[in-house]
Amino acid sequence: MTLPDTAAPQSDALDDVGLRRVVTVLSTVQIVSWGCLYYAFAALQSSITADTGWSAMAVTGAFSVSQLVAGGVGLWVGRHLDAVGPRRVMTGASLVAVPGLSMVALAPDLTVFYTGWIVTGAAMAGTLYPPAFAALTHWGGVRRVRALTTLTLVAGLASTVFAPLASALDDALGWRQAYLVLLAALVVITVPLHWWGLDHPWRTTGRAAARTAVTGRPASAVPTTVRSRPFVLLALANALVALAVFAVVINLVPMLVEQGMSRNAAALALGLGGVGQVAGRLAYARFAASTSVTSRAVLVVAAVAVATAVLALAPASAGLLVGIGMILGLARGVYTLVQATAVTDRWGPSAYGTLNGIVTAPALLASALAPFAGAALAAGLGSYADAFLVLALVAAGAALLMLGATPRDAAAAD
Repeated sequence: MTLPDTAAPQSDALDDVGLRRVVTVLSTVQIVSWGCLYYAFAALQSSITADTGWSAMAVTGAFSVSQLVAGGVGLWVGRHLDAVGPRRVMTGASLVAVPGLSMVALAPDLTVFYTGWIVTGAAMAGTLYPPAFAALTHWGGVRRVRALTTLTLVAGLASTVFAPLASALDDALGWRQAYLVLLAALVVITVPLHWWGLDHPWRTTGRAAARTAVTGRPASAVPTTVRSRPFVLLALANALVALAVFAVVINLVPMLVEQGMSRNAAALALGLGGVGQVAGRLAYARFAASTSVTSRAVLVVAAVAVATAVLALAPASAGLLVGIGMILGLARGVYTLVQATAVTDRWGPSAYGTLNGIVTAPALLASALAPFAGAALAAGLGSYADAFLVLALVAAGAALLMLGATPRDAAAAD
């Protein structure tokens, strides 16, 4: 099989030194951005509920709104990245996080809390994986898969570092001050790195974008690609996976607490899932070399479904639950790379930002609903374990959809 790395290089591809610099910069900002904007909530949500008296569904609903906003804004971000590059987009998005998380931390009521998460959702759209993937796809050239693997290896530690850190800050300062400390770290680290670390040439071609993909497809074929059956199935499958995965991630701490673990131990278990993600990504290159585009997507999503089901059915043993959580993290880690390379594997790198923004939007919408859906399932079914079983079935459905999510020419070239 031919890895996606073997595609023809782009004119803007960086040399080894430049690419290593960009990978280092993006790896650093991704671990901080994911940790402060996303994983901190998983560790702090129970404290927010206890301190404010707001219901768990209302609190997770605010976080869900942020994901919904991220999905909508992500469509604009994708098109803008193709036109102007990631430097201004990602720097501006980091600055948008300042009013967003400030309102979250200082919110006197749910109205301000929700408004803060709306603004924070816009910041997420321009700081998390999609823009970083677009940058490395553009600048990485034939080495983009290696660069993406390195990026996701490091960023996979976000939950390992920030879930326990947020929990410790919560214990010492309370959840409001914890968010303000994390926001200060986010601004000090990510704003200068985005602005000075991503200062590389970006060939802008406006609406024409890249005229010819590696596969020979002109940019004008984008509407045809978006309406094609494989693209639609890929978008739907990604949405179902996002629903299952993020509902599990955000509700893992309450689920483990339900099983008898302390909140701090459950936060640590969530963090150790990041170690599993790193392990999965370390093995990705070999895994990709021995599988086709279709088979690796199906296998990884099926693994997510099985691990989620086993987590729900396992006996209440802390060691066993943590181990299964790490296995689930491994599957999630591999899936991140499967998702990052999904567009280039199937349709080449042309107009990656636009196509990836479109295919990612339903997944972001699903991830927006995921925290609320997980909490609602647990409330309706009577336990988080039963909710996780339903989420396992959702992931299994996504695995079936992946069977038809590859164009014939891409499947034949594999």
